[in-house]
Amino acid sequence: MKSLFRKAVFGDIAIKEYSTVSIAGEIKESVFLETRGSVIDISKIHWLLCLEPIVFGVWLNKADVISIGAATTFRMYIAESSGGDFKIAKGNAMAIITVGYLDKIEEIDGTLYLLKLLKSKIYHVSFFRTFLLFFKYYKKPKLSFKKYKSLIAAYSYPRRVRIISFQQGDYFNIFPMDLLGEIPHSGKYVFGLRHTNVALPKIIESKKIVVSEVPYIYKDTIYNLGKHHSSGPPSPGALPFQLQQTENFKFFIPEWAESYKEIQILKTKKLGTHILLWGHILHEKDLRGSTGNLYHIHFLLYYHQKLKGTGYPVV
Repeated sequence: MKSLFRKAVFGDIAIKEYSTVSIAGEIKESVFLETRGSVIDISKIHWLLCLEPIVFGVWLNKADVISIGAATTFRMYIAESSGGDFKIAKGNAMAIITVGYLDKIEEIDGTLYLLKLLKSKIYHVSFFRTFLLFFKYYKKPKLSFKKYKSLIAAYSYPRRVRIISFQQGDYFNIFPMDLLGEIPHSGKYVFGLRHTNVALPKIIESKKIVVSEVPYIYKDTIYNLGKHHSSGPPSPGALPFQLQQTENFKFFIPEWAESYKEIQILKTKKLGTHILLWGHILHEKDLRGSTGNLYHIHFLLYYHQKLKGTGYPVV
């Protein structure tokens, strides 16, 4: 029955919760934050950091003239490429997210605002198709339609997958993440790690972490490392790929990593299911040119792009 429904409504497209795509150049989607009549393009300065509740981090430089206060709600608009034009983005938004102030981290050169998703509207396909997809494929005891829409909205902008490495004494762990991001031109980095991540207490204790950029062609290997969030991996010598060490921390990273950054953790904050780690880049090194990275998008973004004959290569 599901197969007949899928073909009737979605054709021959394989339905999954998230699609994995490769992006070698610029991301096509744009994100704008509108507050009290002010608007700013936050496409490259916002990150998804927690899933329950959904929390975004938005970095604003001291020069950014925009007011974010605790008693006000704001709107985020996620649209296909708009050329930096907010009117185009607003008129063609695939997702409109209402957010409220949760917390902030202030630095000399700017502030990371933490904004909690309050509600969302999505426009990728008709409401009928969106609801049927939820009812047939995604409905679970702990996943309401409201939460489902929120996840679609949050992943209507591609979230890049990177590799995290950590060592402390004889302990070693390596795993992928997409709830993280580098603050441009600041030397700062932000992460959202689940409470259940077995390496988290040790990372907080040592205040050290390494993040690597990795090519999409190692997708299967990257995903196999995902189980190490909740358990330790094999010893470094037993992993199915070669390793190399970073220059200062001597942490192991994949031999095929494109670059890495050694980061000192400065602050932590509880967000919900995830803990925010705020760090400063101590050392970084490029190892080879990029051939395209791995990103997560929601299936409805992929399907929306497919209907329009556009989209990123699925891997």
